[in-house]
Amino acid sequence: MMQSGKMKKIVVFGGGTGLSTLLRGLKKFPVDLTAVVTVADDGGSSGRLLDQYNIPPPGDIRQVMAALSDVEPLIEKMFQYRFATSDDLKGHSLGNLMLAALTDITGDFARAIEKMGRVLNIKGKVLPAANQRITLHAELDDGTIVTGESKIPVYGSKIRRVYLSPQEVEPLPETVGAIQQADLIIFGPGSLYTSILPTILVRDIRDAVVSASAKKIYIGNLTTQAGETYRYTASEHVKALHDHAETSFIDTVLLNGTDLSAELQSHGLSGQVWQVENDLEALQEIVSRIFIEPISIVTDGRVIHDADKVASWVMDFIENETAR
Repeated sequence: MMQSGKMKKIVVFGGGTGLSTLLRGLKKFPVDLTAVVTVADDGGSSGRLLDQYNIPPPGDIRQVMAALSDVEPLIEKMFQYRFATSDDLKGHSLGNLMLAALTDITGDFARAIEKMGRVLNIKGKVLPAANQRITLHAELDDGTIVTGESKIPVYGSKIRRVYLSPQEVEPLPETVGAIQQADLIIFGPGSLYTSILPTILVRDIRDAVVSASAKKIYIGNLTTQAGETYRYTASEHVKALHDHAETSFIDTVLLNGTDLSAELQSHGLSGQVWQVENDLEALQEIVSRIFIEPISIVTDGRVIHDADKVASWVMDFIENETAR
């Protein structure tokens, strides 16, 4: 329980590894968590299920549910298990197939997630940004239009903007409600154009976020991402969020303060990815508050966010802000 005696409500946006890492840290604290997850993936197992069953792609949803689950490690491992041999099942994860089966049984993707959440005893709620099939498009700097989330990073060109089709997508009412009641709204870390931004391309979600009274935080990526944010600075990440929301709405940014050059070099990543530059002068022109903390960790040869340090910072922030 927070010192103020009230369980705080936190809504986080994104998908993939970045969002899952953040949630694994936050779920250790007594907070009311809601994850609004992108459903723009069209590659791998998700893409095949998208084509065969005409359901929103479950891959990002599955990762987030596993992160929030409170079951035996073997059950989570089974949920995340990916078949590697059978011709029909190769590449599919068991969790994706279970979500597809539950969607067929219940007739609704969101209800399938709700039912699976009970099975996995997840902490918090997982809501798809759209409860229908959508397609993510990118307009590159040279005017080229790329269709399909999995194809966007392949081009390796600077992205001017991303957008959805169909353009008018209705969010779940509980998603808008969670945003309106939130004490804190968090974007990132994660793939900027293919995980984070697709969640606010749904008009009613974007409008709810912009008008919400909660503080809005962007947690910066540690490194740039090939095909999406090549050599992007911290301010360029935030500017992309503001451009796609058509207004400035991020008021606080958390950046990594650890020099990663030695880690990137020792793991052979120099020249492939770059640490995101904290261009504070430019950033101060578009956000009011900037925090720099040592929030990175090296594990299994990868530089990732330290889930416990980020979550602890978030909890200190929300307690201090709401105590004012």
